[in-house]
Amino acid sequence: MNTINEAGCFVAGEWLTGGEQAERVGPYSRQVVSRARTAQAADLTAALAYARQAAKQVARLAPATRADILERAAASVTAQGERLAGLLAVELGKPLKDGRGEILRVADTLSVAAAEARMIGGEVLPVAGWGRGVGNTAITQRAPAGPVLAITPFNAPANLLAHKLAASFAAGNTTIVKPPPQAPAVSAALVEILLEAGMPVEAVQILHGGGDVGARLCAAPEIAVVSFTGGVTAGHAVAHAAGPKRVMLELGGNAATIICEDADIAEAARVCARTGYSNSGQSCISVQRVYVHRSRFEEFAEALTAEVKGLAVGDPLDPATDVGSMVDDDAAERVIRWTAEAAGQGARVTAGGTREGAVMAPTVVVGPPAEARVVREEVFGALVAVLPYDGFEEVVEECNRSPYGLQAGLFTHDVRRIVTAWRELEVGGLVVNGSSNFRLDHVPFGGVKDSGIGRESPRWMIEDFTVTKTLLLKGLTIWGDQ
Repeated sequence: MNTINEAGCFVAGEWLTGGEQAERVGPYSRQVVSRARTAQAADLTAALAYARQAAKQVARLAPATRADILERAAASVTAQGERLAGLLAVELGKPLKDGRGEILRVADTLSVAAAEARMIGGEVLPVAGWGRGVGNTAITQRAPAGPVLAITPFNAPANLLAHKLAASFAAGNTTIVKPPPQAPAVSAALVEILLEAGMPVEAVQILHGGGDVGARLCAAPEIAVVSFTGGVTAGHAVAHAAGPKRVMLELGGNAATIICEDADIAEAARVCARTGYSNSGQSCISVQRVYVHRSRFEEFAEALTAEVKGLAVGDPLDPATDVGSMVDDDAAERVIRWTAEAAGQGARVTAGGTREGAVMAPTVVVGPPAEARVVREEVFGALVAVLPYDGFEEVVEECNRSPYGLQAGLFTHDVRRIVTAWRELEVGGLVVNGSSNFRLDHVPFGGVKDSGIGRESPRWMIEDFTVTKTLLLKGLTIWGDQ
């Protein structure tokens, strides 16, 4: 890298670039690729005070005004897609093809939030249906909840920031953004695009830092709503720090995909190879556990292994690369260690199992025991475990043994199994004839159990970022008064 991307704090309407800075070393390039100004105590105090003062001003913006700004930002993101994908590649080691996909989703998310902003309203309640309501009228509206804190993760820092910030602004709130330390430049770049598109400076602030910054912001009485995406342990800490305020948590996963005996094995293997290793498996819904009916088990294991060995691994800035680097060396080493443990417990490693720095070779672990860490815990890395099953009820029960419940995949053409899985699997979403790793940004997304609280996607997030206010008009009726 010949240039370094600077990411300042945007506090109280001004970019602050001086003071203490944290350097981000690219996991593939091994060079400093960005620097971010670390927020100090005085910055947090100023940002919180400004957010409280700015809340009413942002709330006064008409929904059409908010929507127009978001639509302009969507167009700008599309125009700057290559630059943003390049930032994802150098800061995170995310291949350009994955980064381009994420940026396309950012533009879609902004556009969807704009459409939802235009739909915010309320309803006239049927109060005259009960005796005490006769002669009166009641009306509701969705009103901004107040300052929102958006804490975003490293694995999809642009799109998940778009979800939180766009929905918060569409709802009429001001937002404080605490981006991941691993992706400060791309986070700041998206905030700049929104400001250039006309988002008022009062509507957004960005504060860089670690968990201490997030904890203080969560606990601050000025914050009305906290939206966090990240790991389970950090999510529990966020909820504890936030206390009795509204909290949305999108946490970890241990996604299962079930392949029935009637499935197209070649297609299932192709899909699982493509979605199990995108972003080096660093996704909460990445394919991790693949349960295959025993009659097709070896056939699928061979097909998946062949597909995985065909993936291009290496430089994330090479458009041909399928798998770049993980977020850092420690993350890659942990997955290597878990792979070795599974092999020691009798599993076969049919692909991968090695790393070079933060670049981990896509790994397939066949037949690990049910208690292996690659099965029971969230791998969050370039590894897929393949396990056999005999009965459908048995495999559903096995999937549900996980403490996580975010999303699952199912390959079958049997409608009875589809309905059974939808009813019985303890997950927030089920993808049929696709893997667990598929998401549409305009439909609800979220989990149960340790996978979190609430649903993401603009429409459902706007519900969380607003409150219902009721207007009761005594003695004034539209319903009739006798």
